[in-house]
Amino acid sequence: MRAFVTGGTGFVGGAVVRRLLEAGHEVRALVRPGTDTRQLDGLDVERIPGDLGDRAALRRGMEGADRVFHVAALYSYWGHSWEDFAQANIEGTRNVLLAADEAGVGRIVHTSSIATLGFTPDGSPGDEETPSSLADMIGPYKRSKFLAEEVARTFAAQGLPVVIVNPGAPVGVGDHKPTRTGKLIVDFLNGRMPAYVETGLNVADVDDVAFGHLLAAERGRLGQRYILGGENLTLHQVLDLLARAAGMPPVRMRVPHSVAQGWAYLDVALARLYPKHVPTATPETVRLSRTYEYFSSAKAIRELGYPRSSARDALTKAVRWYRENGYVQRSTRR
Repeated sequence: MRAFVTGGTGFVGGAVVRRLLEAGHEVRALVRPGTDTRQLDGLDVERIPGDLGDRAALRRGMEGADRVFHVAALYSYWGHSWEDFAQANIEGTRNVLLAADEAGVGRIVHTSSIATLGFTPDGSPGDEETPSSLADMIGPYKRSKFLAEEVARTFAAQGLPVVIVNPGAPVGVGDHKPTRTGKLIVDFLNGRMPAYVETGLNVADVDDVAFGHLLAAERGRLGQRYILGGENLTLHQVLDLLARAAGMPPVRMRVPHSVAQGWAYLDVALARLYPKHVPTATPETVRLSRTYEYFSSAKAIRELGYPRSSARDALTKAVRWYRENGYVQRSTRR
């Protein structure tokens, strides 16, 4: 099988590429000029230069492809305009699906996010059918991903063979950037996380998420979406697991959301004064933290055979990888 992957230079996309190669598939990956290619270095992957706005590059990548995995997205909560998100996430998705339609690709997996999903009134884990709307989306990233998923749904309704996957917060090996969750881990390992806020997240092993993409391509029902998640944990529980994995003292101090919100406004003000400073939190991310992002992967487990590793194992792998790859200051290592 020949597969074309967008976002293969990213954390989840790189894991998808590795899974495809392990399964014996031929892989092409879209590579934006100037991007960090460490995810692909040393792998037997044909690189297609271009970006999501380059329809000619997309057509070249999809020529003769059996499967397309559209994993690429602009994922950020700072430093980008709405136009940036709209072009990358919404129009980029439209371009990929148009090219896939022209190429006659047999199956397309669109990587969405749990960020597009709704929350239950009683706080229990949501699922693929929990209602959500554009008005519920906080910030341009979430709004753009919601609208990108709507584009994918529209193409599916018109007969394009699209399956949608909604990953949780991935952790594990290869988070070079790192992602938002990865930065949390790196900050903890470097002693830069003296306190936490009350929130919850769905922690998934990136290797499980990647395998879930392949399963969705083979077994997913067209037009359906599948949550590729892991364990639902409070941030305090995540930090406790990290402390055990790293052999470091646990974080005990809890900060009220109101205090975190005030600090976020100050941090953003500093970032505007000093462009090289990246805020550790923004008012937007603090608002997001007021909600426990708990979700169920029962549908993916039942219909796809999706595996679900323990958060402890995934976080332990992440700790080891960050330490081995120079993300942790020597003075904080144990």
